[in-house]
Amino acid sequence: MESIKKQIFVVEDDEKLRRTLEAFLTASGYGVLTASDGEEALNLYFSNNQRIDLILLDGMLPKIDGFDVLKRIREYSDVPIIMLTAREAEEDQLEGLESGADNYITKPFLLRVLKAHMEALLRRRPNGTDQTLRRGALKIEPDAHRVWLNGSLLTLTPKEYDLLIYFIQHENMVLSREMILDAVWGFDYEGGSRTVDTVVKQLRKKMTDAYPYIQSLYGVGYQFEVNEHDETP
Repeated sequence: MESIKKQIFVVEDDEKLRRTLEAFLTASGYGVLTASDGEEALNLYFSNNQRIDLILLDGMLPKIDGFDVLKRIREYSDVPIIMLTAREAEEDQLEGLESGADNYITKPFLLRVLKAHMEALLRRRPNGTDQTLRRGALKIEPDAHRVWLNGSLLTLTPKEYDLLIYFIQHENMVLSREMILDAVWGFDYEGGSRTVDTVVKQLRKKMTDAYPYIQSLYGVGYQFEVNEHDETP
């Protein structure tokens, strides 16, 4: 049986380097996903996080800085991340490592050296990345589609699960019903935005009033927010 390719997410704004990395990694037997700025990187990551095995992340990106992308991803996952950046200062390297990067490689670099660092990280995680998400009292196991609330397993419908994941991926963002409907149900869904209200109501009931993470914004939509005192240690 053919082994499943490891998926590498390359986030690099320099088109020449991005294409070089994509060609090299593809030739080395990896699957490759790419992004050219920080905003695209976060959108693609949260849409594909269950199949990404390692991230090569440029430190200097348009729209959202690479170090901020790193911090955002680290709130949800410990997927291996190697920073690739021209910022050689010791302070920058410390910032990257302290923010959760597994390795920090300065440009220019040798492709075979980068590959050796990647393989070392991937060997530590032979079964892929641990995609368990934790927000407040919630623990989500995406591979198994299981959600735990304060240690108790929640029984969610597929759409309730998808909605909860969408909220978590867009934590603290104000989301209109139309945005939620398009993202969770699809652009071709013929139902109205009241469908969102119905599933939100079901989800809130299962999460109980003790965990009011999904807030209603009158006339606007919803916002997922975990209070600081509810954060897991």
